[in-house]
Amino acid sequence: MQLRRTLLSLVAVATALGTFSVAATAQNYKAEYRMSLVLGPPTPWGQAGKVWSDLVKERTQGRINIKLYPGVSLIQGDQTREFSALRQGVIDMAVGSTINWSPQVKELNLFSLPFLMPDYAAIDALTQGDVGKKIFQTLDKSGVVPLAWGENGYREVTNSKRVIKSPEDLKGMKIRVVGSPIFSDMFTAMGANPTQMSWADAQPALASGAVDGQENPLFLFTILKMHTVGQKFVTTWGYMADPLVFVVNKEIWNSWTPADQAIVRQAAIDSGSQEIALARKGLVEADKPVLKDIAAMGVTVTQLSPAEREAFVKVTRPVYEKWKTTVGLDLVKAAERDIAARKK
Repeated sequence: MQLRRTLLSLVAVATALGTFSVAATAQNYKAEYRMSLVLGPPTPWGQAGKVWSDLVKERTQGRINIKLYPGVSLIQGDQTREFSALRQGVIDMAVGSTINWSPQVKELNLFSLPFLMPDYAAIDALTQGDVGKKIFQTLDKSGVVPLAWGENGYREVTNSKRVIKSPEDLKGMKIRVVGSPIFSDMFTAMGANPTQMSWADAQPALASGAVDGQENPLFLFTILKMHTVGQKFVTTWGYMADPLVFVVNKEIWNSWTPADQAIVRQAAIDSGSQEIALARKGLVEADKPVLKDIAAMGVTVTQLSPAEREAFVKVTRPVYEKWKTTVGLDLVKAAERDIAARKK
């Protein structure tokens, strides 16, 4: 009888301690976590955040609730400040652009090297291989926890003036570019007049004719109906693609249990896979239906021949060589090697 009472007492203590442990853990969790995004749904980028948020809430049974902040609204729309804000804890989580974070993490400029990645297999060779792992290690040392890759897609050039088939066609043209120095270098090399501005400022500038053109993934063209802001010419040249990264602030990450960390990581991986397929939809098929949709808007769509594309490769090669040292020669060599060995 005494033994039974002792055992019951031990069970009661263990239960109490277990309850206390769960309660203590729950106290470390915020009621809501802030996820930063540049674009919201219905873009693939915005969908990445929504799917990740929904999966995390469902799989943690509501322990981790995430609110989306598209338009990088937590930092007044300044895309290039997003990574710093993540490290400082202003932002808890993000699906971020390698372009936007490259001023703070120089290795991310790898993906912006002109004409490095000739096809989707080349992107996958980098993000899903050793190069992607090395970049994740760099991001981790920089103060965030990287979990998975997504994709914003190849950035194609559009304008209101004329068909672009050669670097000469870009001469003197005002092209809106993102606030990363390599983009200014590339468009200057091609004879254009690059103008750095946020996307919020770019749309009225295009509509008024203050800026002639821009470069972005083609899903934006159809979603935003960019022919209505004077963009009558599209050239697909695949000069660079912009992988996205799913990350969490380190302090937030460390506040979660290992079990919840595993859930958040797997949810990011699952969301990234879905988002990549969504970003490529309409462009990987043989008839490329997205290009047909854009042409149906009365837009002239130009697909460069290999010889025409090579002219752009040649003129931007000095930029490639200049930025190799910034990115890191070993990382660039590893990327070139993995792309050459890729399965097409």
